[in-house]
Amino acid sequence: MAKPSRYQGYFHAFRDIIRTMHAHDQLDEVLALVVQKISEVLHAKGTLLRLLNQDTDQFEVKAAYGVGEKYLSKGPVNKEKLLILPNEYSQILQITDIWNAPRVEYPQQAWDEGIRMMLDVPLGVRKEMIGLIRIYLPEIREFTEDQLDFLLTIAEQCACIIERVRLSENQRTHYFHMAAQLEKMSSLGRLAAGIAHEINNPLTGIMLYSTSLIKKATADGPFQDGLQVIIDETRRCKTIIDGLLEFSRNRSPERTMRNLNDIIKSSLKILDNEFQLHHIKVEEKISEKLPAILLDANQLEQVFVNLLINAIQAIGDRGQLTVETGKTPLHRAFVAITDTGKGISREHMKTIFDPFFTTKADGNGLGLAISHNIVHNHGGDIQVTSKVGEGTTFLVSFPFT
Repeated sequence: MAKPSRYQGYFHAFRDIIRTMHAHDQLDEVLALVVQKISEVLHAKGTLLRLLNQDTDQFEVKAAYGVGEKYLSKGPVNKEKLLILPNEYSQILQITDIWNAPRVEYPQQAWDEGIRMMLDVPLGVRKEMIGLIRIYLPEIREFTEDQLDFLLTIAEQCACIIERVRLSENQRTHYFHMAAQLEKMSSLGRLAAGIAHEINNPLTGIMLYSTSLIKKATADGPFQDGLQVIIDETRRCKTIIDGLLEFSRNRSPERTMRNLNDIIKSSLKILDNEFQLHHIKVEEKISEKLPAILLDANQLEQVFVNLLINAIQAIGDRGQLTVETGKTPLHRAFVAITDTGKGISREHMKTIFDPFFTTKADGNGLGLAISHNIVHNHGGDIQVTSKVGEGTTFLVSFPFT
């Protein structure tokens, strides 16, 4: 009988991890399996896994096994505290002095639990560290290069599958959100149409009578200012009503073969004076290899002008706007509009496409809702990423067929 290899436990753990991870699409289940198998194969006291939160730049606890479970309630760790070495994503850090290691936050607690050594195994994807596995050992051990390389191989596979599962979860969440958004907009559209028609006629009457009266009022009389307020506010109401009607109509696009580059260039030209007035530098990254596709140029120009105006307002004065066109890996045409403005907070990100949601004092909250409808009617998609204080990117994509 062949003598079992000293790496047999590693190979079995590796096989079990890969097999089970490919069979699951829930990130929590995948991470729980990873920490359990690593603890078992190394006869460790426990394992803790942290993943990097891109929004906060902090490593948050996502899974634990054994003594690692006692750290589940601990807060996140700053990115700077864990990323010390320049090639951290490809090196295992062996911590043998837990009392003086900068990374160890609770040395007394670790010592009391019988921990004498820790291994920090990075989870890296495309030379970027997305997480960290910390293994708690009851004694100081010597690890060969082969053993460390084997652990890194497991970690690399784990990182790739974690990224796949996270992407799948994000896509599923995005599609569920879109379905709910479309249902909400459909209901609001019907409601808006009814309200708009009911209010439009009285507003027209108010405008006619107030306009007629102001012509008869003396310039220095007591009614002039009051009537002007009535006229101005009625016009503002009619603007909102027109937006409601536009939103509720949800017209089907009249599509012809058009080049997306021509539409975005036309939209930029319309706002050229605004860019100069606000001292905004515009960088165009236009892909000349983009083929023509079926589009309603008028509707999409409305979308892009709205997105560009939002970007100008977010920047204020003196900033940069980047407009890029091209093909996505999924063979779709895209336009990306990126600004260096104030960004959008996380609490607002979920509602920016909702009708009447706005953070502007003079806004009506219909621009992005209408834009969302237009893009969806083209079979397209509109997504947004943002970081407060750094800027926002709107990515609009369309199928080629």
